[in-house]
Amino acid sequence: MTSRYQLVSVTNFYEPRPKLMAETGLESEPHSWTVIPPQYTLSRHVEVLIATGSTILVVDSKETIDQRLQQGPFTKMAVSPNGKFLALFTGDGKLWVVSTDFQKNLSEYATKSKIPPQQLVWCGTDSVVLYWDKIVLMVGPFGDWIKFSYEDPIFMISEIDGVRIMSNDKCELLQKVPAATEEIFKIGSTSPAAMLFDALDHFERKSPKADENIRSIKTELVDAVDCCIEAAGFEFQHYYQRSLLKAASFGKCFLDNYNADRFVEMAQSLRVLNAIRYYDIGIPLTYAQYKRLSPEALVDRLVYRNHHLLAVRIAEYVKVRTDKILIHWACAKIKSSSEDEDTICRMIVEKLIKKPGLSYAEIAKTAYNSGQTRLATKLLDYEPRAADQVPLLMSMEEDETALLKAIESGDTDLVYLVIFHLKRKLPLGEFFRMINNKPLACSLLEVYCKEQDKELLKDFYYQDDRRVESANVILLEGFEQDDIAERISKLKIAGKTYQDDKERAFEAKATEEAVKLLHMQQQLEKDTHQPFTGLSVSETIYKCTVLGHQNKASKVKSEFKVPDKRMWWIKLRALVEVRDWENLEKFAKSKKSPIGYEEAGEQAFLNKDMEGLKQVRAKCSNHIVAQEIDSLLAQLSAK
Repeated sequence: MTSRYQLVSVTNFYEPRPKLMAETGLESEPHSWTVIPPQYTLSRHVEVLIATGSTILVVDSKETIDQRLQQGPFTKMAVSPNGKFLALFTGDGKLWVVSTDFQKNLSEYATKSKIPPQQLVWCGTDSVVLYWDKIVLMVGPFGDWIKFSYEDPIFMISEIDGVRIMSNDKCELLQKVPAATEEIFKIGSTSPAAMLFDALDHFERKSPKADENIRSIKTELVDAVDCCIEAAGFEFQHYYQRSLLKAASFGKCFLDNYNADRFVEMAQSLRVLNAIRYYDIGIPLTYAQYKRLSPEALVDRLVYRNHHLLAVRIAEYVKVRTDKILIHWACAKIKSSSEDEDTICRMIVEKLIKKPGLSYAEIAKTAYNSGQTRLATKLLDYEPRAADQVPLLMSMEEDETALLKAIESGDTDLVYLVIFHLKRKLPLGEFFRMINNKPLACSLLEVYCKEQDKELLKDFYYQDDRRVESANVILLEGFEQDDIAERISKLKIAGKTYQDDKERAFEAKATEEAVKLLHMQQQLEKDTHQPFTGLSVSETIYKCTVLGHQNKASKVKSEFKVPDKRMWWIKLRALVEVRDWENLEKFAKSKKSPIGYEEAGEQAFLNKDMEGLKQVRAKCSNHIVAQEIDSLLAQLSAK
């Protein structure tokens, strides 16, 4: 609550996201207020109860509701551990208990004190405890009460099954006597559980009354055994724990099909609880608290108190993973040990080597943060997961080791991670020197640069004196240029590099001819005002023929020494395409066709040109080809 009475809720401390709740409308300080956790509300959102005037406001994330009560002002209030009940202390000294939805009035008790208590807390879910100076008053659900006196100041903490009372020199647990305990130990009790407990006493004294007791509760023996097991969980003294479990075990002997899982679970839980209640450890948990807390959370508490040995033993006993315990122990060892790094490393590895797959990354990070870089590096050699190992090596500035470990892992993403880190961090020359003798790193850098960074690729090839590869990059860049002059310039640079290498004569010649073709295409574009750049030699000849520039096509043929057969093919396709039968006839008469006339017929057929096909038929002297052309003419006529 802010100074302007605005409520802000944070429901998760691990990922804190403050959220403003609805406006309270308060103009003055409330008498008291309390919170209902979201798991206990119908809306599953946190709710705040604010006592103001004689009423209570219920505030959530969306709205504020006035309950319109008249019994106030309420100077103290507390929500029960299960979120179902609300205890209120009124201005006239009454203790009022209602349901948290204000639909049920459960109890009223007049304390005869108009002075509000220093504390108002719940003792479990069935009684309320109030504390004034030197007086503790416990009020039950039906108006029953009991008073305790304390000379020293105390502080009370509500628990799910009682209330913990802290004073200057001791910690006490106040709780209502559990029903199972009352059933067995109440004076004069004749309940089945009490009879079973008594039967064990007679059995140990070899009294025949033991058999009589068992026979009298034979039909309720299962309930008696369960009650003894439950009562054992409420006891702190070993003597009563053993006695009750022994009574339960004695009763089981007379049952044919009793499931002993609960008995075994209780015995295991009591063994754990007795271990942590020992004065050296000092965690006086009850059985109910232990079950609510869970074994995993208990182990975490022991770890944070540096009781690593007990934590490991309990974890192994209840079958919980011990990885976190061992890692925490190793980190604590590094922080507190005064021995040399080699000894610490050996001690840690000897303990952890028996746990395959355990991560050393957090331990190594602790060593590094403690200024023991050498120890951190040695520990990371045992890290089985490269994904944890490599980033930590990078943060420790062990860059070359990180690169080697990434390469050894075979994970290309990790290798790229290190490469980009090195590229950002190091000067270009030093970066290239570091990866030069590592083939996988070099290959991955090349793959990346070919797609993303051509300039870096050229620099990489240049420093490694890989002139041909550098020329290949320039050549590719040239062909990607839209401007012809720029393309020619880059091709010339690449061609000069190829010429310097005797083994690259073909590449040098091909580049030279590509430059020559670009010059010719540049001239053709000026003459014809048609685009030619980017076409091959054959495509250039074809386009010249289609446009009717037969001389230019012949010039391209002679410049690039195009074979006659290919030239005939190109001109044939181009002339048939534009149906220039006159030039086709002249071309055919110029010399004997190296490809025959049937190809011209086929082209004419594909273009569905009946007249052209008839002209080709007239020129054809081969009777077999003539028959094929006749067949094509028949097909066209049929269509």
